[in-house]
This record gives sequence, C-alpha cells and structure tokens, in this order.
Amino acid sequence: MRLERRSNVPLYLVIIAPIVAVVIALTLAAGLIAAAGVNPMTAYAEMLRGAFGSRLSITETLTRATPLILTGLAAAIAFRAKLWNIGGEGQFFMGALVAAWVGHSLGLPPLLGITVLLVIGMAAGAILLAGPAYLRLRFGVDEVVTTLLLNFIVILFVGLMVEGPLRDPMAFGWPSSVPVDGDFRLPDLVARTRLHIGFLIAIAAAGVVWLILSRTVFGTETRAVGLSPAAASFAGISLPKNLMAVALFSGAMAGLAGSMEVLGVTAVVTTTMSPGFGYAGIVVAMLAALHPAGVVAAAIFVATVFVGADAMSRATDVPSFIADVIVALCLLTMLVALLFTTYRVRK
Repeated sequence: MRLERRSNVPLYLVIIAPIVAVVIALTLAAGLIAAAGVNPMTAYAEMLRGAFGSRLSITETLTRATPLILTGLAAAIAFRAKLWNIGGEGQFFMGALVAAWVGHSLGLPPLLGITVLLVIGMAAGAILLAGPAYLRLRFGVDEVVTTLLLNFIVILFVGLMVEGPLRDPMAFGWPSSVPVDGDFRLPDLVARTRLHIGFLIAIAAAGVVWLILSRTVFGTETRAVGLSPAAASFAGISLPKNLMAVALFSGAMAGLAGSMEVLGVTAVVTTTMSPGFGYAGIVVAMLAALHPAGVVAAAIFVATVFVGADAMSRATDVPSFIADVIVALCLLTMLVALLFTTYRVRK
C-alpha cells in the first residue's frame, strides 16, 4: 500500500474532514469518561448546558472564543506560508504587556486611546515574530524552536515586569500590573457580562484576513510560497519579502488578541491571564483547515469545550482536565484527517 497525493481535493472532503475528526475525538474521550464511571452522554449534555444553557454561559463562551479567533488566525496565516509559528502564546503576552504598560498613563481621548493601544499591541506581536522569521531567512534557524522558546522567555519577562516596574501597589501582594485607565476599556457587548465589543472586532478580523488571503496579490503569493517555495521563487515571488510580511501579519493577530484581552476582560496583566490561548490557536487553525471563516467556528467549538468542561466537572465529578484531552485528541484526529484528505491510499 502507498499514499498518492490527490491532484484536486474535493470540497466535500474539506468540509467533512474536521467534522469527522471532532466526532472521533469526542468518541475517544467518551471512553475515558466512561472509565471514570460517568455516562458520556450525561457528561456531554452537562458540557453543552454549561456552555450554552444560559445567557451568562453563552456570553462567557463567546468571550473565551474571542482571543482564540485571533490566535487561530495568527496560526492559519503563518501555516499557509509554511512558517511554523508556535509562538502565539508569547506574542499574545507581549501584546497584552505593552497595552497594559501604555494604557495606564496614556493621555488621549477614549476612542483614540483604545485604537492606539490595539495598534501597539499588534505591533508588539509582529515585532516579536519578526525576529525568528529573520533568523530563519538569514541563518536557516528553525522557527519552531525559536518561537517556542520565546514563549517561555516572554512569560518570564512579563513576570519580571509585574513584580517590578509595572507592579500594582494596590494588588495586596498579588503579582499584577497597574490597571489600564478605565476610559480605555472596550465597551460591553452585553450588559452585566464579560462579553465585550472585541468579539465583533475578532469576527471582522477574520473577514479581513479572508479578503486579504483570497482577493489580493499578497494572498496569492502566500499560497504559492506555501505550496511550493521553489515554484514561487521561479515565478518571481520574493520568498524573504513574503515570509517576513506573513510573519508580521501573523504576529500582529496574536498581539491584538493579547491587547484586546487586557482592554476587554482583565484590565491588568498577570502571568496566568492566558490558559494557553496561543497554543489552542494552533488547534483552532488546524480544525479550520487554515480557512479564516472556519477559524471562527473552530474557536467557538474549542471555547465550548473549555467553558462547558467546568460545568461538566461540577455536575459529574469528571475532572475539567478532560477539556485539554478533548482538544488534544481533536488536533491528532484532524492531522490524520488532513493526511487522508491530501492523499489517497493505493494498493
């Protein structure tokens, strides 16, 4: 038996692959839930109720999905050009840190100030990814290693800052930064909930990314570089220029996620403010098959698992860590699904 690359991937396979991957992942996780002595159907029903059973739970799920949409876009943009950006977590924290740093002393009107803080958050994420991209282009350094290691370095730097220059003296010993000025907080989308207007911004960002990747020369060149760098270079596309532009674009999306989380949800920066948004963004991008529209749906699905798992844990005694298992299984099954979508088995 051998694998033969498909000349054209049918549209139905592209649509069905993530659905099948999620179903298989949930089935495998059901075995673990059953082994814990709990009916899987009961557990999944509690998960859905916890994620969508009330107005508060729905808004909480969408709040959790907001940074996942942006980090998912960051991964999807980079992966399309075969730039393996594993540093979404570090870029998220850098965007959050810069927004919080500037946001407590910025002397601008509210609307202009919010815009400035979001832009500098994007710039911080973009600059952070530009370094590994330059090292790959100039010296051939593997960006998987550099972006992954940068995650730990940035989080340590954030810890240093919130324990030092940015430490909030009113935090009673809790390591957090000084809060962002209240005028620069993102408006609530639903009153008396944590859902903020950043959710709509993230949806709009997905639309903008789709337009850029599908309707511009840059998007066409990015796809060409991802499919075949040699062919793209032969066609006159500058690989260094395209990869650097992709890196800046990707890092900006992850940085925007961090700054928006500060302005919309936390108001401060702590080393624990992210449950792994950057890493989960990779899963979101893979489940979406790197398509910006699919990223929105995949982000809401992953947010549903994380938010619903807490409710499921309270109702059935299944540990909430099952959410991490489900998300990891989704990634593995999606990778297998992509393999059989791209290749067919021949005898």
